[in-house]
Amino acid sequence: MSEQVEPPPVHKRKCEQSTAVKSKPRNAPTRIDRLPPWDVLLHNDDLNDMGYVIETILMLTTLKPECAIERMFEAHRTGVAMLLNTHKEHAELLQEQFMSKGLKVTIEAGC
Repeated sequence: MSEQVEPPPVHKRKCEQSTAVKSKPRNAPTRIDRLPPWDVLLHNDDLNDMGYVIETILMLTTLKPECAIERMFEAHRTGVAMLLNTHKEHAELLQEQFMSKGLKVTIEAGC
């Protein structure tokens, strides 16, 4: 005869009231979306081909092709175009990356 094994008993918990414990508030780490904004500005030059500028913008940023073309033409017509607005460390990184590709990009504190 086979032996029947009973499942372990299921313990139902009664709703327990918990006592709130006040703790010292902690300062939350600074979130990236709350860091002061910086503008990344593309400057016109007479050295680089328009296609190369667009390719470089697409390679180094998340801009869509239509936006990259608009920014390139704006810099071409007016001398400067804002590529994007980001936190300072990212702006500095983009500036270095664009410079390494032979394009002039500056950064400045945004609004």
